[in-house]
Amino acid sequence: MNYKPITKLLYNDYTVNPIKKDHCSCRLPSNVVMKEVIMLSKELMFPGYFTKKTMSETGSYLHTNRIVRKLHRKLRDQITYSLLYLADEGRDKQIRKKSCTLCIDYIKKLPEVRALLQKDLDAHFDGDPSAFNRDQIVVSYPGFYAISIYRMAHELHKLNVPLLPRMMSEFAHRETGIDINPGAIIGEYFFIDHGTGVVIGETTEIGNHVKIYQGVTLGALTTKGGQSLKGKKRHPTIKDNVTIYSGASILGGETVIGSNSTVGSNVFITGSLPDNSRVSIKIPELVIKTQTN
Repeated sequence: MNYKPITKLLYNDYTVNPIKKDHCSCRLPSNVVMKEVIMLSKELMFPGYFTKKTMSETGSYLHTNRIVRKLHRKLRDQITYSLLYLADEGRDKQIRKKSCTLCIDYIKKLPEVRALLQKDLDAHFDGDPSAFNRDQIVVSYPGFYAISIYRMAHELHKLNVPLLPRMMSEFAHRETGIDINPGAIIGEYFFIDHGTGVVIGETTEIGNHVKIYQGVTLGALTTKGGQSLKGKKRHPTIKDNVTIYSGASILGGETVIGSNSTVGSNVFITGSLPDNSRVSIKIPELVIKTQTN
């Protein structure tokens, strides 16, 4: 088959309808490599769960050192590409040095991330009677999967690494249907049950011991302001010990859900609630009649 006419058609279209990088012509970070970064990070945080090696091999010092070195090499390069992209300049020794430092800072944070994830794991196990052990949660629960990647991406976000945190969170979004912006602030013992359709916006703040179900949106009241809203508190604050049931929408940067509150299914909230609140939609009485012949 002669591919030249098709190739020429596409090549000409690049000139007519250009889709160009916003900043420079340098290399962009790779989604493929960032997936590897996620898996290497997970292997360090959960030895034996995400590897072809046996548990004893994974737990060894030498194997751990190999994974750290591999993670450092891959993540350092991706940080370099992300910094060069936004710097609008060619390769630079200073940026490479900064990338190495940021990468090391991220890896040093992994023990703290592990401690948080241990608490999230406890929250999932204690809160779900269908879980027969914690291993099941680590390897198969979409809520815990999404939270794990969020915790990693959030550390890169705090280090002001561009592009990569969102790439990580969008990977989790594609895999689980759970969309957690890496800029959100989430406390300890966080539990997402079922999870599909959960959305947690960039400026959301969530306290400790919070449990949310599928289809919950913690979002902004409006995005009509576009870029003028950047950096402003647009998403709600959820205090400690709050449960939010499926389909609930809680919107707005000034909205605060008080501690020890319960938000029922399909509730639409745009204002604050005091501590110990119970909010639900009154369901009409269901009448069941037996049909007679």
